[in-house]
Amino acid sequence: MVNVDNLIDLENGVQSKKVFWDQEVYDQEIERIFGRSWLFLTHESQIPEPGDFFTTFMGEDPVIVARQMDGTIKAFINSCTHRGNQICHADSGNTRSFNCSYHGWSFGIDGELAGVPLEAEVYFNKLDKAAHRLPEVTQVDNYRGFIFGCFDAEAPPLQEWLGEMAWYMDSWADTGGGAELIGTPMKTILKCNWKVPSENFIGDGYHVGWTHSAALQMIGGPLSALSGNGELPPMDDVGAQVTTRHGHGFGVIWELGHAIHRDPGDYIQFQQQTLPEVIEKKGEWRGKFYTGHWNSGLFPNCSFLYGTNTFKIWHPKGPHEIEVWTWTLVQKNMSPELKREIKKQAIQTFGTAGTLESDDGENMETCTRTNRGFQTRRGTMNASMGMEGDGRHPELPGVLGASFIGETSYRGFYRFWGEIMKAESWADIHKNDDTWVDNWLGKDAVSGMAARNIA
Repeated sequence: MVNVDNLIDLENGVQSKKVFWDQEVYDQEIERIFGRSWLFLTHESQIPEPGDFFTTFMGEDPVIVARQMDGTIKAFINSCTHRGNQICHADSGNTRSFNCSYHGWSFGIDGELAGVPLEAEVYFNKLDKAAHRLPEVTQVDNYRGFIFGCFDAEAPPLQEWLGEMAWYMDSWADTGGGAELIGTPMKTILKCNWKVPSENFIGDGYHVGWTHSAALQMIGGPLSALSGNGELPPMDDVGAQVTTRHGHGFGVIWELGHAIHRDPGDYIQFQQQTLPEVIEKKGEWRGKFYTGHWNSGLFPNCSFLYGTNTFKIWHPKGPHEIEVWTWTLVQKNMSPELKREIKKQAIQTFGTAGTLESDDGENMETCTRTNRGFQTRRGTMNASMGMEGDGRHPELPGVLGASFIGETSYRGFYRFWGEIMKAESWADIHKNDDTWVDNWLGKDAVSGMAARNIA
């Protein structure tokens, strides 16, 4: 068992480089993080009709997500209960049954074993079909159309798992007709540890002006001023960072949701038309978040950029490789023309060969493979930026950092990473639900954002 206390130092915002490389760390993550967390499966817009299915992964376990005839959604391990062959090889589709290509066993969309060739002749009608149904994912639930699954029966309900993050997400997931994912996911392989992109998307505003310097100059718009980190406004005017109970978080740049759009006129118009609804339903604060640009993460491996409109899953494939799945994120009430334009621009920036995706991919791979070296792995990484600004806010949930450029969300990600890695069960995690902020920051921590009364 890995000694997590040797890997992260919450007080100083430090992590061991072993977390990006060691097989033993990864094995414990698969068991304790991916085996206990709610993991994104698909969006209801991808499986709208009875019989629709979508194949994906939960950690390294292949699963089938299927819309049942009564409209409910179930998920199953995509492995035949006869000899373990993968049953469904299609990415998605519509069917009445799943048939194994090895020996012909067939399963209904409810996971029940429906047919066995030569059942009477070779099994003498004594095969217990009920005992050979597909193993079902223990919990499946839907939040605002986003479908998640969890293998652990003791895990909290999905909305409790999302917690404070759901409050923030509702600014766009419960307005404008709700959110949806369009297109089939683009897929690519990166030779990196799954946590590298997860931490980057959850709160790294620091790299934007440097890593993406050339791309920002090419794209133009308001973020081009960040190119080379040469011209920055006062940090407390830029935005904020948020981290929540279960490691979810994001950074926001105020009023710049449209920043990466080459021709943002229609996007700005839609937001301005929708903003009164957001404020009426969700209040002034969430109206402010609605028009911002977010870099966001849902622990452990789901990330999205609201504003740039890209939505990603980082499927782990061992400690040194991931499979990246990318959709376009839109609001349902957008016009078909606006959705098409957003999809085109999302592909150009964060698609498989997108300008910004290419910049990030190289960093993510080298952040991983440098740790092949034994001496390198004895070193540590620093995520202490903005630590003095972390704390509570009188009106906003979670822990807030005073600036968009900071590492509050990094620290929140690894705080919960360490907690779930050490816990023997969800009962151990629940013990900290009411005291997690005090345990981490102290009872009197007030965020720099609150202290400066940024509104």
